[in-house]
Amino acid sequence: MMSVSLTSKAAKLSLNEFLILPEVKPAREYIDGEIYQKPMPKGKHSRLQKRLIDAISEAGEKDKIACAFLELRCSFGVRSIVPDIVVFEWKNIPLDDRGEIKDEIAIAPDWTIEILSPDQSTTRVIDNILYCFQYQTQLGWLIDPKERSVLIFRPQQEPKLLERKEILPVLDIFKSWQLSANELFSWLSFT
Repeated sequence: MMSVSLTSKAAKLSLNEFLILPEVKPAREYIDGEIYQKPMPKGKHSRLQKRLIDAISEAGEKDKIACAFLELRCSFGVRSIVPDIVVFEWKNIPLDDRGEIKDEIAIAPDWTIEILSPDQSTTRVIDNILYCFQYQTQLGWLIDPKERSVLIFRPQQEPKLLERKEILPVLDIFKSWQLSANELFSWLSFT
């Protein structure tokens, strides 16, 4: 993520001031008083993001157990972040009075998934995942397409780098859905 220069180093925007700025593509995030622009997704990132959204939606929406969202802004605590994929258990989806998803999400997701882009700061992405755990997130994935690795985060546990043949952990509500790291990375191949 690139840091976006503010008009004055001394005058930082508040979270509320940041949230009224117009949205841009790629998205900007507000972290510790600073604004960072996420990098534009590249091919591998885009492919994994689409296939994961499809797979999670297929496994979670039919039985109304969970729903996945693509690049949904979540503003909670003192940050406003835009993970590549967020998943909410069905009962935790923030709804308005009409039973529709709210436009402004003010809670952390149950599951956050980040797909590392070539020019993205790994440290900042990990910091955002860890920040989510302060607000009840249950699971985090950091997918590195270049290294073909998935780093798993769970509350109050050491991060774990999974081997390619291992089954990736998912939210407990997914009773029968499984995905291995090998299968995940096989989605990149078109041969």
